[in-house]
Amino acid sequence: MKAFFTAILLFSTSVCAAEEILPSWNDGAARDAIIDFVECSTKDGCTKYIEPEDRIAVFDNDGTLWSEQPVYFQLMFAIDRVKEMAKDHPEWKSEQPFQAVLENDIKALKSSGQEGLMKIIAVTHAGMSTDEFAEIVHNWIATAKHPQKNKLYKELVFQPMLELLQYLRENGFKTYIFSGGGIEFMRVFAEEVYGIPPEQVIGSSIVTKYELHDGVPVLIRQPKIDFIDDKEGKPISINKFLGKRPVAAFGNSDGDLQMLQWTTAGEGSRFGLIVHHTDSEREWAYDRESAIGQLDKAFTEAKAKGWTIVDMKQDWKSIFPEK
Repeated sequence: MKAFFTAILLFSTSVCAAEEILPSWNDGAARDAIIDFVECSTKDGCTKYIEPEDRIAVFDNDGTLWSEQPVYFQLMFAIDRVKEMAKDHPEWKSEQPFQAVLENDIKALKSSGQEGLMKIIAVTHAGMSTDEFAEIVHNWIATAKHPQKNKLYKELVFQPMLELLQYLRENGFKTYIFSGGGIEFMRVFAEEVYGIPPEQVIGSSIVTKYELHDGVPVLIRQPKIDFIDDKEGKPISINKFLGKRPVAAFGNSDGDLQMLQWTTAGEGSRFGLIVHHTDSEREWAYDRESAIGQLDKAFTEAKAKGWTIVDMKQDWKSIFPEK
């Protein structure tokens, strides 16, 4: 009888332990694939075992760790900055893409494309020290709210992905962000929101210049793009900053395709995952035809190469953290 109760206790404990893994994920192929990869890659003797020093996982940010609609959140930050700065720039009333921002014309702003976006980023993110910029971002993240969701932008992170980041770290993985978003924009909140320290956040950057202001050394942000960490830029920056190929990559759009290709092409155990936005009620539904976070070529390749595709509507019990 004692052996019977012991068996029941052990069974119950194992069930509870299993349920504690990725609790915001529904049972299904996506959750199973993640757990199978982590368990085997960290179990000595398993055919897919990965040495601790090689357990590197890279994540996109926009659309992968937090939402990105109706426009990228850093662009929303830049839009707010344009409106604040407009009083000193009357010429913006008739100059695109600034005119579109001041008139709240999102359609015209989107039509300006990457060139327009980079112009706005360069103007609103430069002309100040790195410390001054960090303080501006910090204040914005702490107070600005999404116009549709009426939540702080930092509250629009994906609870299932927060659990995934923690699960990987608990199993010896080092987690990095490689994003097309601005590196110094993300570094302000990445540790607080994702548990990823600044030195493990890589993104697009603008040129900075070393200067002495009243004998004090400062880094001044220049209105010139230095590097775009998107598409083929992602594996290039991974190689540049890490010096080794990751074993797992997580993205959501065609901008992440090359990162996923390069990561999963390595030898040994590899894992690729695409977050597919399918939930129009709790978040947004978009993919191949979207101007923001387009998922077309990467979606096709994910199916062909067996990368895990997360269907947000089906695979996630909840989208955002509950207060």
